[in-house]
Amino acid sequence: MSDAQSSGNPSPINRDFLFALLSQAAPSGCERRAADVWKKEAATFARVSEDHYGNVYAELGPQDGPVIALMGHLDEIGLIVSHIDDKGHLSVLGVGGWDPQVLVGQRIRLLAPGGDLLGVVGKKAIHVMEAEERTKASKLEDLWIDVGLEADEVKALVPVGTYGVIEQGPIMVGNKVVSRALDNRIGAFIVLEALRALGNTDLKHRVVAVGTSQEEIGVFGAQTSAYRLDPVAGIAVDVTHETGQPGVSEKKYGVAPFGSGANLAVGPMSNPVLLRQLTEAAARENIPYTLSASGRYTGTDADALTLVRSGVPTGVVSIPNRYMHSPSEMIDERDARACIDIIVAWIRGLEATPDFVRTAPHSV
Repeated sequence: MSDAQSSGNPSPINRDFLFALLSQAAPSGCERRAADVWKKEAATFARVSEDHYGNVYAELGPQDGPVIALMGHLDEIGLIVSHIDDKGHLSVLGVGGWDPQVLVGQRIRLLAPGGDLLGVVGKKAIHVMEAEERTKASKLEDLWIDVGLEADEVKALVPVGTYGVIEQGPIMVGNKVVSRALDNRIGAFIVLEALRALGNTDLKHRVVAVGTSQEEIGVFGAQTSAYRLDPVAGIAVDVTHETGQPGVSEKKYGVAPFGSGANLAVGPMSNPVLLRQLTEAAARENIPYTLSASGRYTGTDADALTLVRSGVPTGVVSIPNRYMHSPSEMIDERDARACIDIIVAWIRGLEATPDFVRTAPHSV
C-alpha cells in the first residue's frame, strides 16, 4: 500500500496526482520537474502549453473567448549553493523565506548537473558548543551541507548555483496530508482540478489554469503569465495560516481552522464584486468558506495579477495550512475540496461579459 493510499477513508480529492506533484523537487527558478507532472496530467483533458519563464498552462473553453485565469504557483522554497570550502562543505543561500531552525539536521536533495545528490545539513553538535552558543538561534550562514564525499569530488559534482530542497516526501498523518512544498503545490493542484471539473460545462470563457513560477521570490511568474493571457478576471490560489494551531492569532489572521473550507481574502487588492460572486456561489452550492482580512497586499500571485496591464479583477482563495515553510506542512483534504468546488461554482455562474467595476463597500 502506497503512502498516498494509507488513510483508512476514501480521499475527497485526487490524492495520487497531489502526491506525484509533492514528490518533485521544484524550487523557485527550477520548477521543471513539478511542471512536467502538472502538464502531463493536464494533457489528459485540456489544451496545454508553457512559456520560457517556467509557467505552464492548461485551458478549456472557446479559444477566442475572454480569459479567466486560475493561478497556483508550482515553486517551493529552496537552497542554492554559494560556496564550496577546501573540505567539501557547501555553503548555501535561501531561495525564498526560510526559518533556519527547521533546516538543522535535515536531509537535502541537491539538483546537481550530473544527477541528484543527497546531503545533510550540518551544525556543531551541542557537546562541542560553548555555553553561550547553545542558547543562540541558528543562522543560515553558520550551517553547511555535507554530501559525504572528498572535496575534489564535491567541487566536480556540485558547482556554485546548484539548487537544493529538503528531502521530505508526502505522507498521510492521521487524515491530514503532510509534506514539504504544500506551499504551494496544493494551489497548483487545486486550479488544475477545478479546470478538470469544468470539462463537461458549456463554458462562456476561455478558462486557463496556470502553474506559475517564482512566486516565493517575488510573484514573477504570475506577472509574466498574466501579461501573456490578458485576462478579464482571475483567482490566485495559495495557502493561509491554519488558526487551530498554538500561537497563531485569530485576531490577526481570521478564523480558518482545519475543516472550515475555502478561505477568501477581503481587502484592497481583492475585487469586491468578484468576492461577492464567490460567496454567492458558495451559498448556492453549500460550500464551506471563511473570510480573512488583508489590509495591504495579499502575499500571493494576486498581487501581481491584479496590477497587470490595466488591472485584472482578482480574488484570492486559500487553503488553511499548518507549519508553513517547513519540511512538514499540513493540510486537510476537505479544505482542498472546498477550494476546488467554490472556483467551479463561481465560473459556472459567471455571465458572458461580467462587470467587475468597484462600487461602494458592501457586505459579502
